[in-house]
Amino acid sequence: MWKNFVDWLVFQQMGLKADSALGQAVHFFIYDTVKIFVLLAVVIYLISYLRSYFPPERTKKYLSGSRLFGGNILAALLGIVTPFCSCSAVPMFIGFVEAGVPLGVTFSFLIASPMVNEVALALLFGLFGWKIAFTYLAAGLTVAIVSGIVIGKLGLESWVQDYVYQIRVGQQEIKEMSRQERHQYALGYVKDIIRKVWLYILVAIAIGAWMHGYVPQDFLLRYAGPGHWYAVPLAVLVGIPLYSNAAGIIPLVSVFLEKGMALGTVLAFMMAVTALSLPEMIILKQVLKPRLIALFVAIVGSGILLVGYLFNWLW
Repeated sequence: MWKNFVDWLVFQQMGLKADSALGQAVHFFIYDTVKIFVLLAVVIYLISYLRSYFPPERTKKYLSGSRLFGGNILAALLGIVTPFCSCSAVPMFIGFVEAGVPLGVTFSFLIASPMVNEVALALLFGLFGWKIAFTYLAAGLTVAIVSGIVIGKLGLESWVQDYVYQIRVGQQEIKEMSRQERHQYALGYVKDIIRKVWLYILVAIAIGAWMHGYVPQDFLLRYAGPGHWYAVPLAVLVGIPLYSNAAGIIPLVSVFLEKGMALGTVLAFMMAVTALSLPEMIILKQVLKPRLIALFVAIVGSGILLVGYLFNWLW
């Protein structure tokens, strides 16, 4: 129904031709803008309602009692359903250290939380189906778990800024919410997230609309399709300077896949934007010494490259 309305609006009321580049671009922009924002609002509400059961204090309590590799797995899984991103890395990192969470487990959480964004997973599922959504989930969790295990095994606690271990955040009581409070929390989170990302999403949709209408079908296939070894590292290098959450990248992902970019290359791009963004490195510099940040980038970046090449080979 919505597609029929957009067809009528763009091709009849606006007078644009269906086979023209401008007509295709405008149609893509209007159709995807409404579709993505509606889907985003519904998904954020549902996920936020679930998130209300995992406040920071409860998350720290679970992770501080974890042992061995199970802690990294639990941390990565909790990272999917907890409301943290790179902008909240500093206070959460301090809180985890204060609560006695092992360094490697903390990194599994901090990698998974922005990278394996549950909103992006839901959007990927709604737009592209369960195979791509599950592929992204499996790849992101693998990178987060393995990277955390490697960092934990290296024993790099001395590479954390000294003041972090001197801070005592204190324990806070875990407050249980009523159904109405959870509803208000979810609505508030919908408003907060959309207020923060709407411009990024519109810009991404606009870029995607331009590419949809004006970029030749074989352009990305020629330079970033299967068989080009340099496509995956190039996608990572392009993604690192960008700042967006995974949900804001979805419109570009749609066009990249449509134009023939290999799935592994697209996944590598998404992961670089969300887990290795330059703003996140600047934020983490407040709690990590430069050599630990460099090692973090090297380990996570290597994992992302391996994921990209693996899924390009599988698909």
